[in-house]
Amino acid sequence: MAEEDERDDRAAVRAAVDGELRLLDPGVRARPEAVRELLDPEFVEVGASGRRWDAESILTVTSSGAVSEDRPVEVSRMSGVVLAPGVVHLTYLSDHQGRRAWRSSLWRLTEGRWRLYYHQGTPTD
Repeated sequence: MAEEDERDDRAAVRAAVDGELRLLDPGVRARPEAVRELLDPEFVEVGASGRRWDAESILTVTSSGAVSEDRPVEVSRMSGVVLAPGVVHLTYLSDHQGRRAWRSSLWRLTEGRWRLYYHQGTPTD
C-alpha cells in the first residue's frame, strides 16, 4: 500500500507543478477562462507587493499582459509535498525581469481538478 500512496503523492505534486507552470505561461495568462479553470473558487493571494488578491482581481491583472511572451517568469528550486489528501504545498523561486521572490502555493483538489487555493510571494535578493 505504501508504494501506491507514494505514486498518488507524486501524481498530486506533478499535477500541482503542472498547474503552477501553466499559470506562469503568458499564453495561459492572456486567457481569463484558462486562468479561471486553474483557480479555486476561494482563491486568495498575498503578492510580493503585500497586496491581497482574489480570483477576480487577479484575472484583471493576468489578462492585462503584465507578463510578456518575450520576458516570461523564470522558475527555479521548485519542490512540492502532499500535506493531506487533496492538498499540495509548492515552493519555488521566481525571477521576473530582475524581481525575485520566494513563492508558496497551496493547491487543492476540488470538483475533480487541481486548483490553486492560496499563493504568497515574498521578495528576496
